[in-house]
Amino acid sequence: MTKDHALTERHRTAYLFLLPSLILLTLVAAWPLLRTIWLAFTDATLSNPDINWVGLENFKGVLSDPDWWHSVRNTLTFTFISVGLETLLGLGIALLLHREFFGRGILRAAVMVPWAIPTVVSAKMWSWMFNDNYGVINNILQKLGVIDGPLAWMADNPALSMAAVVIVDVWKTTPFMTLLILAGIQSIPLQVYQSAAVDGASGFRTFWKITLPLIKPALVVAVVFRCLDALRIFDLIFIMTNNSNDTATMSVYARNNMIAFGDLGYGSAASTLVFAFIAIFTVIYVQFSRLNLVGGSSEKVSL
Repeated sequence: MTKDHALTERHRTAYLFLLPSLILLTLVAAWPLLRTIWLAFTDATLSNPDINWVGLENFKGVLSDPDWWHSVRNTLTFTFISVGLETLLGLGIALLLHREFFGRGILRAAVMVPWAIPTVVSAKMWSWMFNDNYGVINNILQKLGVIDGPLAWMADNPALSMAAVVIVDVWKTTPFMTLLILAGIQSIPLQVYQSAAVDGASGFRTFWKITLPLIKPALVVAVVFRCLDALRIFDLIFIMTNNSNDTATMSVYARNNMIAFGDLGYGSAASTLVFAFIAIFTVIYVQFSRLNLVGGSSEKVSL
């Protein structure tokens, strides 16, 4: 048996092992996605069993709807602020947890607790905490003198509601960022830091010239994953803001048209645009990050 033939046999065996997973993935992911894209070109509704092809009419309707563009703005605002804060906090906490101190293992486990709580539970819990009548948030802020009276976080204005949602998302998802960034920090060889110490580099210079460049791949992965989650955010905003149009995201907009209004075709068009938006963002971000990583990897780390 030749070497090429043996390699072909190994590839064939690998595909046979992967086949059950690919079939399952097709059934639970690819088929619903393709079905949604197909419905986007029809006039399907929940009440009408007859389906007619309408072409791009649903997409034209979505793209000409001011509520859609308002949801896009809400989604981008939420993504930019929440992911930015989570990245900064995750990096800071990861650097802290990387240090040696008593009880570090217990603290590492405790940090993961918010991430382990289901989103629905977190949303309801924080909704009670933000309540203007009996919420603990208003009580604390009043005692600190930050506010004079209780704030209706979910009713006063959209900016206040969005701020509350961002706070909850940062609280819940920062541990995820911490975990990925901490893994990147721990992959840096100890000899690199020892060499920096011998050269007399300060703590900040060591972080800026060694730690940050070497954890860039982990940062890219963490930011991409969080952006994908944030761009399709639904449950947290839907529950905390009582499905308000003022704070609706793209996913909430698609759900309302598909389920609440019963317009499957129109809602599917909105869902398809959400998918296309996220896919385009992912491709652009990954390609941009890859160029930076390739360019950065060719440069020698120096103090």
